[in-house]
Amino acid sequence: MAASISRVVVYGGKGALGREIVGYFKQKSWWVGSIDIFGNDEANANFLINPELSWTEQNESINNQVSSAIGDEKLDAIVCVAGGWAGGNAASKDLVKNSDLMWKQSVWTSIIAAGLASNYLKVGGMLTLTGAKAALESTPGMIGYGMAKAAVHQLVASLSDGKGGLPENSCVAAILPITLDTPMNRKFMPKADTSTWTPLDFVAKLLYSWSTNVDRPISGSLMQLETKDGKTELKTAKM
Repeated sequence: MAASISRVVVYGGKGALGREIVGYFKQKSWWVGSIDIFGNDEANANFLINPELSWTEQNESINNQVSSAIGDEKLDAIVCVAGGWAGGNAASKDLVKNSDLMWKQSVWTSIIAAGLASNYLKVGGMLTLTGAKAALESTPGMIGYGMAKAAVHQLVASLSDGKGGLPENSCVAAILPITLDTPMNRKFMPKADTSTWTPLDFVAKLLYSWSTNVDRPISGSLMQLETKDGKTELKTAKM
């Protein structure tokens, strides 16, 4: 009998972190699906999003695409690293516009990922979402961002409850980065101390270990990624 293939879906698989994760899981011989506006050539399957669709329409489209691709198979892991950043306080003329964008990029995606986990994750599978350390406190200069990420933290808590709707013995956790070492961050913050930025390969390796049930955190955990002098440590946070 042939060995079963491990499967993961990466939501945001075309972004900088998503590409790193897709590539790492592929190196480990996993079947990898990518959800994004654009396709990722490394992925085994691409589930494309039309950003002009409503939340419910995007959810239906993604579920249909995933169902068609995997059939009766189940996923070992779902990783949602879709997101973005926008600033602004209550006096900002773009407050509503930016908050709407943050909600779409972080909350829509996380809720859709949660639904995918309910439908397609294996018993004992892993769902990882992306919060933010900043959202553990007030974020007056980026209200929409903080609000959306705090909502993700609450979602993790709800999903980890026995009545949250996830498969039996599955685990849900969130990574809470501060600053990721991405090309865009290096471009827009050229004078920053990058020794405090979390490397993308660290995150990819971490999520792979969780997906293979190695050093997996307690379900419902919010895991801060704190990097100092190029070394990253995990710290459990509370809402």
